[in-house]
Amino acid sequence: MSWQPPFLGALLAAVIVLLVSERVRLDVVALGLIVVLAVSGILTPAEAVAGFGDTVVLLIAALFVIGDSLQATGVARAVGDWIRRRAGGGERRLMVLVAGAAAALSAFMSSTGAVAVFIPIVFRLADRSGVAPSRLLLPLAYGALAGGTLTLIGTPPNLVVSTQLEQSGYAPFGFFSFTPAGLAVLSVTLLYLVVYGQKRLPDRRTGAPVEGETTIERLSREFGVRDRVRVLRVGHGSPLAGLTLGGAELRSRTGHYVLAIERRDRLGRRYAVPGRPGTILREGDALLALADEGSHRASGPEPTLSTAELGLRVSGEDDLDRVILQELGVVPAAVLPDSSLIGRTLAESAFRERYGLWVLAVRRGDELLRDDLADTKLAFGDRLLLGGRWAQIDRIRQEMGDLALLRLPREHADAAPSYRKAWLAVGLVVLMLSTMTLGLLPAVIAVLLTAVLMVLGGCLDMRRAYAAINWESIVLIAGMLPMAHALEKTGTLALIVDELVGAAGPLGPRAFMAGLFVLTAFFSQFISNTATTVLVAPIAVGAAGALGVSPRPLLMIVAIAASAAFVTPVASPVNTLVLGPGGYRFRDFVKLGLPLIVLTLVTSLVVVPWLYPLEGG
Repeated sequence: MSWQPPFLGALLAAVIVLLVSERVRLDVVALGLIVVLAVSGILTPAEAVAGFGDTVVLLIAALFVIGDSLQATGVARAVGDWIRRRAGGGERRLMVLVAGAAAALSAFMSSTGAVAVFIPIVFRLADRSGVAPSRLLLPLAYGALAGGTLTLIGTPPNLVVSTQLEQSGYAPFGFFSFTPAGLAVLSVTLLYLVVYGQKRLPDRRTGAPVEGETTIERLSREFGVRDRVRVLRVGHGSPLAGLTLGGAELRSRTGHYVLAIERRDRLGRRYAVPGRPGTILREGDALLALADEGSHRASGPEPTLSTAELGLRVSGEDDLDRVILQELGVVPAAVLPDSSLIGRTLAESAFRERYGLWVLAVRRGDELLRDDLADTKLAFGDRLLLGGRWAQIDRIRQEMGDLALLRLPREHADAAPSYRKAWLAVGLVVLMLSTMTLGLLPAVIAVLLTAVLMVLGGCLDMRRAYAAINWESIVLIAGMLPMAHALEKTGTLALIVDELVGAAGPLGPRAFMAGLFVLTAFFSQFISNTATTVLVAPIAVGAAGALGVSPRPLLMIVAIAASAAFVTPVASPVNTLVLGPGGYRFRDFVKLGLPLIVLTLVTSLVVVPWLYPLEGG
């Protein structure tokens, strides 16, 4: 026997030990594997690094961009809120809804694409429900993997075994041939997650508030403006409708300074416009206003009218939360020592026109300045509470000229700076899913095209697109992919399959089916499940002939086992996608995935022979 198969077996075992122990970073282990495969001569240098150009790696990178586009446009926020309302905030119901929705989508498209669509939605759900994202992201992945067993096109291994049937002279599987067994697997998966998984899922609140963390709520209280910011809605019949903001004279008449206006376009989409004097007010407008309690004393008489007399209705906190978080936010900034703002008032420096932001309050040492800010001369060290579009806040952050941003509130990560592009993002995702389902384009091309169109359409810029990619996950899967090629090139996998046939065949068809499941599931944890299925499917057909049984139940077992990629983060791109965002460790997949594989094996051995008798044709 060649030295290569034993060497690869030992190497794979060492990699598994390192990944489980987590003493070395996962991406470093993957890079080390590349080096060993190349130095040992098992793979050429080009073959060893070929994973970085693999379509799976490009697919995952593009899906990270698409997922962030849904976040940037507010789509994830809207869908997450809808699911949360249906679930009522209960963690178990959330888990079932998330996993079930991912399974339904995965039945007709790439499970990787389904998970990418849902990741930002899960983060939104977790944030609003007070649940750690790590409690929902693994159920999302497992639901998507189980959903791949529902239809012929749910996952590539299904198509592989169907093609193998046809090439062997049998009728291929139909579109819904997998559905009964798939529903059984999905039901067991959901039940397992609710009963057992909820106890074993880690609680890592990577995106949740922590003690002392900066939030808009804390900033508004720190600068004393929380009770002064409100939403005034222009009611039906209001005398202000049709007037310009300057002509309405709200500052002198009601003591409110309008910062921005939220309104709807013809399609019902909400968007914010700056509160400029020439802006014409409309019925239904939501005015984000600051109660400027001191300005009227310096510039004129007391307010003459109440908001109610002008047809303005003060909205609740939900409206305030929505208006602020979609496109607008607040952030603290400090005046730098060489700033051109020093010694000048906000009016003299044309601050709002220059930066596109409002100054809501100023802290000078222990003194809090909130009124008559337009005439306040700024000094070095002044801390300003700025409000405005998140896009403008990010611009200040990049320029670092007169001001330095001190802290970004947690809501910045949940912002939707491209909120007006929400319908474009939804349309592009629907187009991508349709293209993939109908097979009009290869999956990787459809996903790359969608990512490019998201950027060109303004859903997010290239800087954010690059930042959206989880590079640790990319390096991890790119480094592990060459192992599949090494196992196939050296004949190691074929050797193992042959040993299985010799050992399990004499024990009977059901024992052989169990052996096929274990073999397929094991290799699917470390190499492509499609590649594993391609290698194992012909063995299953050949063994069926030798055992005198139908190949259908054997091939169905192989397909289900290929989708049971639950135990490692590299078993499927689905797992790799949730690894970083969920803050998971290798052992999290092992603890939760191993029992689920055993349950899937038992379910398959009961259901598949019943649906497809071993004695059939």
